[in-house]
Amino acid sequence: MSTASFAPALFQSFEEKSDPSHVAPRLAALRQAMKEAGVDAFLIPRADAHRGESVPASEARLAYITGFTGSAGMALVTADKAHLFIDSRYTLQAPAQTDTSLVEVHEVPSMSFDLKPYIGAGNVLAYDPWLHTPGGVRDMEERLKGHARIVPHANLVDSVWEDRPAPPVSTIEFLGHNRAGKTASDKIEEIQSSLAADGADAAVLTLPESICWLFNMRGRDVPNTPFVLGFALVPAEGAPVLYLDPAKITPELERALDGIASVAASEDLPAALEGLGKAGKSVLVDPDSAPMAVADSLSKAGARLVEKRDPVLLPKSRKNEAELAGMREAHRLDGVAMAKFLHWFDSEAPKGELTEIGIVTAFEAFRREEETCVDASFDTISGAGPNGAIVHYRVTNKTDRRLNPGELMLVDSGAQYLSGTTDITRTLSTGSTTPEQRDRYTRVLKGMIAISMARFPRGTSGAQLDILARQFLWADGVTYNHGTGHGVGAFLGVHEGPIGISPRYPLPLEAGNIISNEPGYYKAGEYGIRIENLIVVQEAEAFPGYFDFETLTLAPIDTRLIDLALLTTAERDWLNAFHARVWKEVGPLVSGAVKTWLEQAIKAI
Repeated sequence: MSTASFAPALFQSFEEKSDPSHVAPRLAALRQAMKEAGVDAFLIPRADAHRGESVPASEARLAYITGFTGSAGMALVTADKAHLFIDSRYTLQAPAQTDTSLVEVHEVPSMSFDLKPYIGAGNVLAYDPWLHTPGGVRDMEERLKGHARIVPHANLVDSVWEDRPAPPVSTIEFLGHNRAGKTASDKIEEIQSSLAADGADAAVLTLPESICWLFNMRGRDVPNTPFVLGFALVPAEGAPVLYLDPAKITPELERALDGIASVAASEDLPAALEGLGKAGKSVLVDPDSAPMAVADSLSKAGARLVEKRDPVLLPKSRKNEAELAGMREAHRLDGVAMAKFLHWFDSEAPKGELTEIGIVTAFEAFRREEETCVDASFDTISGAGPNGAIVHYRVTNKTDRRLNPGELMLVDSGAQYLSGTTDITRTLSTGSTTPEQRDRYTRVLKGMIAISMARFPRGTSGAQLDILARQFLWADGVTYNHGTGHGVGAFLGVHEGPIGISPRYPLPLEAGNIISNEPGYYKAGEYGIRIENLIVVQEAEAFPGYFDFETLTLAPIDTRLIDLALLTTAERDWLNAFHARVWKEVGPLVSGAVKTWLEQAIKAI
């Protein structure tokens, strides 16, 4: 398959994705449907059946009803009130996108919370069982026990959605051994062995990252992530079955999967689940990611549920040598784009004419010069001055801000290359800085270096390492309210479980795990600082039983913002060695003014 046939337009949209004036008529239509269905309240999560970070337009129910387009949230609509629950990332975005005269916005620590204050006693709460997990439903039932009744129901939003977009049907690509490193057959055999150990006759896979990794395939069903949306049944013995939209099932697809798996239409999945139940099979279902509809179908038909984590997640997180080679190549390519962008930025920022959108547009144009760059891995966070303090800021035509000389500029961006996935954040100088800004920047850098230099025994989790990144900020009485690092896929999701660096990642790190390393500091209304590299867990040389990290990212860190007095000799040595490697790997790939700039940017301190 040619690259051109797989590449969409890369530039992100800066248009407002919602119109608050649509909220009133859509809420009214939904309430009428609720009345006809005999339910008092209806839940609308920001999720589809595959629980992805991105959802196709045809599944954006929360945005359709409320106008809110963030990546996490949930609405509860009753006969007389509508509530929108969001996390701290969307405190500013949510009220701006919805009609706050009709929708009350609540910031909650997670989407698992007590709904009792928002539902009347004796009410019937309906939910779509394809959009909620068994674990989530049990949690709601326990919290509402004796107060309200929870019932599964066909999705009421779908019944009132006018001009609903069609489900996505994209080209499917299969990875060669040079990119996947393992055949699909070998991966399936590994998963089948784990099923036998778990006492399961089969597993239902619903996460697109698991399915795409297992079958060595990629697609374009959602923005930013090369996913094919579908389901899979993997038996402990025999060939798996892949369930897809019939429009995706082609002779070419069937030939590519010949001898590996059979293909069936998605609508055939319920009958297959019923068949497993009637045969008395034990079926593994992930209670935190599979739809409740899947678990319910199996249970009602007589299957024994084995509730365990998706068996693909851990093997997928341990990148093999081919995947690691691809990721290293992707970061070399990204390093070239970064060098061009940073050279351009240093030339243009002092003029005082740059805008946040202009910065994103230029950066992505430099990436598009590489023909194997097929998409952004997420919408670029381009935060000038005070907007840099908004952790998940997304610039639009309405919020676009001019970058004034002397302000800090935070750019968090990533790309999908055919060889791998990148994610990098740099905080950039545009002129004079304050002692406080240099102090905070240096403490963030010290935390990032501490993670980069860490050596730790086998069995250590990301939760245990998290404090290494925060210690220097804590010492001065400040912190940041996001994780230090998340897992990253190999030409898959830029945010990938089940490992990472934060208190919510208790699983031990293993060789081949790729994680972001991104401490930060944010002063509301003034500036934000974050420095991010991607790192990979590797066996520590000369220390049997220990791991350390290899840094994948290859782009200069702005040394003009460093308070050198705060750095130790070891920290300086690490930074100088990192920059020497950037020069060695990226320097030969650039020329002219960019090369001259890069040589200055990586000078030893």
